[in-house]
Amino acid sequence: MMIIERYKGNPILTKDDVPYPVTTVHNAGMVKHDDRYLMLFRSHKRNGRSILGLAESDDGFHFRVRAEPFIIPATGGIFAEYEEYGVEDPRICEMDGRYLITYSAYSRHGVRIGLAQTTDFESIERIALITQADYRNVVIFPRQFHGRYARLDRPHSEISPWAIWISYSPDLIHWGDSRLVMKPVQYHWDEMKIGPGATPFATEQGWLHIYHGVFPTMDGSVYRLGVALHDLDDPAQIIGVGDEWILQPDDPWEETGYVHNVVFTCGAIPEEDGTVKIYWGGADKVMCVGTARIRDLVELCLNNSRSPL
Repeated sequence: MMIIERYKGNPILTKDDVPYPVTTVHNAGMVKHDDRYLMLFRSHKRNGRSILGLAESDDGFHFRVRAEPFIIPATGGIFAEYEEYGVEDPRICEMDGRYLITYSAYSRHGVRIGLAQTTDFESIERIALITQADYRNVVIFPRQFHGRYARLDRPHSEISPWAIWISYSPDLIHWGDSRLVMKPVQYHWDEMKIGPGATPFATEQGWLHIYHGVFPTMDGSVYRLGVALHDLDDPAQIIGVGDEWILQPDDPWEETGYVHNVVFTCGAIPEEDGTVKIYWGGADKVMCVGTARIRDLVELCLNNSRSPL
């Protein structure tokens, strides 16, 4: 059974749709704001460093890119030092009347996670750098748990390589009480590394989280998408992890590009009709979208599950 139905008009955004010079369009955070779909996408400039642009859509499939980038590396203060090499791979979390944006900040010191916020996607306010190096793929749950914010992240560790952790914060700035919640599985489609993908969204059975997993081959690594289900009241508890991937590189623009054989998600939007639009970067070069039934993703976690650890 094909869980995700690819949109026949893929790719939905390429560098040719951007009104300023870029060489890629990929790895976009997604949200609905004022009944419009907003795509905060990463692009490489011609010097190889990344910026974030913003595109808008009425239907979630046809996007128009704004005339100027939305987030570029800061030019002053501590953010300038830690964003020197670019800003990448944003996630968007709607909470308390504002939109929290986490993104990877690259510099000569490594990669850290920056946190910014906006209420209208017209202006942006940087809040803090919320990790040390080397962290990537931070997604914030869109509600608090017993007065604390919660996030999933992926630190680099040689002991437990490239696994998913959860951390908590009273104020979005200071994070701790961290614990490992999910690891790759040996000789499995995600055996090399895993990382948080789209911002989790609530279902009756739990928080649905679409993540990425990587498998090493003789011809390089393959990035695929999987799904996990977290407890609604205690997201550190994973109810189930789908044993099978839900999406792998199949289309030409996913198999060949800036980085071959990659589907990578930073955003998904659940709809009122019980479906979810899942957005992914294809081969780190273009943006694509597909639609799945939420109940199919939940059932995969519940009925065809592997152990999270």
